[in-house]
Amino acid sequence: MTNKKVVCASLLMLGLLAGCGKDYLDEQPRDRITSEIFYKTETDAIQATNAAYAELVRYGMFNYSLWGIGDVMSDNSTLGGGGGSDGIEFQQLDNYNIPSSNPLITAHWRSCYLGIGRANLVLANVPAITMNEDLKKRSLGEAQFLRALYYFYLVRGYGDVPLITTPPASAEAVNTLTRTPAPQVYEQIVTDLKAAADNLPTGPYSGDDIGRASKWSAKGLLAKVYLTQGNLPLAASQALEVIQQSGKTLNPAYADNFNVAKENGPESLFEVQFRTSPQEYYDQNGPGFIGNGFFGARGLNTVRTGGYGFNIPEKEFVDGYETNDLRRDVTIWKPGDVYPGTPRIVQPASLPGSPFGYNVKKWFTGRDLTPLQYDSPLNIPVLRLADVYLIYAEAAGPALGLPYLNRVRRRAFGLPIEVPSARDLTITDVTAYKAAVLRERRYEFAFEDDRWYDLKRTNTLIPVMRAQGKNIQDFNVVLPIPQSERDVNPNLVQNPGY
Repeated sequence: MTNKKVVCASLLMLGLLAGCGKDYLDEQPRDRITSEIFYKTETDAIQATNAAYAELVRYGMFNYSLWGIGDVMSDNSTLGGGGGSDGIEFQQLDNYNIPSSNPLITAHWRSCYLGIGRANLVLANVPAITMNEDLKKRSLGEAQFLRALYYFYLVRGYGDVPLITTPPASAEAVNTLTRTPAPQVYEQIVTDLKAAADNLPTGPYSGDDIGRASKWSAKGLLAKVYLTQGNLPLAASQALEVIQQSGKTLNPAYADNFNVAKENGPESLFEVQFRTSPQEYYDQNGPGFIGNGFFGARGLNTVRTGGYGFNIPEKEFVDGYETNDLRRDVTIWKPGDVYPGTPRIVQPASLPGSPFGYNVKKWFTGRDLTPLQYDSPLNIPVLRLADVYLIYAEAAGPALGLPYLNRVRRRAFGLPIEVPSARDLTITDVTAYKAAVLRERRYEFAFEDDRWYDLKRTNTLIPVMRAQGKNIQDFNVVLPIPQSERDVNPNLVQNPGY
C-alpha cells in the first residue's frame, strides 16, 4: 500500500474532514458533496444523521467484527468453520494470538471512527441550519447518542483511544493524534449521553423513523456505562428511571425479541436495523445480517451456500442451561432439532467444525425467506429492557435487585413475569449474588455480542478463559491498536504485549 493510500485510509477512519479552504479549487467539485454545499436544509440534517447510523450495519460493527470479539473471544463460543486456515482472522481472536494486523480489530477501529466522524459533522454543522427545532434537537441528540455508543465500544476494546469531538481541519491534524486516557473518554461518553437524553424524544417512533435512538436509549446506555465504570449508585438510579418511566415492558416470550415480525417491540431500547438484501451472495457491508449464513450449519442446505458453521456454541455453555430454560431452544440448534420448511432437515449429532452438533439459532431466518437468502433482515438488539433489569439487579445488590433478576428468570422458564415462582433465587451473599447475575446475563444475552465485555468489566476474563484452555495473557484484556493506523501515525502507542 502506498503512503498516499495509507493516509487516505486514516482519513476514512475519521469520516469527512471539516473541509478545505475555498482557495483549494477554483471550481465547485462536481463529483462529491462538500460541507460548503451541504448542511443547508432540514433534509441535509436528517441525511447526515442517518449516515452516522450507517456504520452499525457494516463489517467493522454488528455485521461481522463484533460477534468475533463479543462471542468468539468469550467462553460462549468457538470459531468452528472448515478447519485449516478457514476464518483465520477469527482463529486469531479465538486463540488469543492476535496480531496488530488482524482485519477484524482493524475494521472495528475504523468503523467506530467513521461513525464518530459523521456524528461530529452533524454536531458541528446542524446547529446553523434553519429547520424545525424539534427535528434539529432530535438530530443533535442522535449524533450525541451514536458518538457515545461508538466510543463505548472503542474504549472497552482498546483502552486509551484518541478523543475527537470536532471534525479535523486537515490530514496533519489527523495523523498527529495521541491516545486519550480512558477515564477522559468515559467522561465524554457520559456527557454525550446526558445531552442526548435531553435532546431526544421519548418515543415511540413511527413510519420511517422506527429504530431511531430515543431518550430511553440514551438513559439505558448511560446506566450500562456507569456499571462498566463501577459506579454502582449511578448505574442503579439510571436503570431504575428507565424501568419506571420509559413505558417499556419485557416481552412475555423471550423468542419475541428475535422475531422479524416483532422487531422494535415493547422491550427494545435500541437495535441495529437490518433488512433483506436482494443479492444472492453475502455482503459484509450490505443491508442484511450475514450471520444468517455464517452461523448456518456447515454442510446442511439451510441457507444459500449451505452455511459456514462459524461461532459454534461451546459444550460447556450448552450444558450450563437449567432444565426447562426456554432460552436454550431459541438460542441454539442441537442434535435432533428439525428445521422449518421443506425438505425436512434434522440437525445431526456432529457437523464440520461442530463436533457436538451445535449451531447458533438465535439469528436464523434462512428457511423462512423465499428464495433462500444468505443474509437476514433480523435486527440485532444493542439494548433491551432485560439488560436494564439486570444492570439494576447487579448495581443495587440483592436486597433491592433480586426482584428484577427474578423477573428475567421467570420469563426464561415461561412463567408469569410478576408472580413469584419456584425458579426465583433467594441469594443474600453478595459474592454469590454477583456470580448469579453474571450467569443470568450469559444466558439472557448469549450471542448478542456482549459476553466478552461482561467478563472484562467483572475482572473474570482471564480465569474464565484459562479454565477453558485458552492461552490468554494478562495483556489480552484489550485489543491491539491496528498496525495500519500506527504506520500512518506513530503517536498511537501500541498496547503492551502486542
